[in-house]
Amino acid sequence: MFDYKNASEDELKAEFQRIAKICNSDSFGTKKELKHLPDALLDGEQVKAVLSGMFDGNTWLIALTDLRIIFLDKGMLYGLKQATIDLEQISSVMGKSGMIMGEIWINATNGHFKIESVAKSSVDPFAKMVQEQVQALKNKGVGGAVNTPDSDPLAKLEKLSELLEKGILTPEEFAEQKAKILGS
Repeated sequence: MFDYKNASEDELKAEFQRIAKICNSDSFGTKKELKHLPDALLDGEQVKAVLSGMFDGNTWLIALTDLRIIFLDKGMLYGLKQATIDLEQISSVMGKSGMIMGEIWINATNGHFKIESVAKSSVDPFAKMVQEQVQALKNKGVGGAVNTPDSDPLAKLEKLSELLEKGILTPEEFAEQKAKILGS
């Protein structure tokens, strides 16, 4: 377990480089946010993945931990904005890759979150890791018993249909995600 609170600057840098490689992320434009991430972490909380993306009109650092997703945006001159989504609130995660960049949608009980301008190579690994962490937390909460798997195609299609009906997904986005689920 890495101790983010007491690590040296060099140790933190090496750890963030290691984590960034997991999702093929370069954390573009979020170097100052990385310096503030240890302060945003709870004691013992472990970072699983980091990436940068556009959220709420700015470039944010998005960090997946074993407990939540943390959004950090350090202002140019002053201020630090922080938002979080507890993993237990997440109902689904989807990604869409374009030619160069991609998007990640996180649907949670407290809202729908769209992260834009994510490096294409980071979209699928990050979305998969979020799903894995959500499932791991669910399993941990019930003493390690296995819950209904997130890999159930019917459940995923039902969620997609709901998002289409609510206008969150366009018909084209729905068709693309449906094809991925069905493997066609």
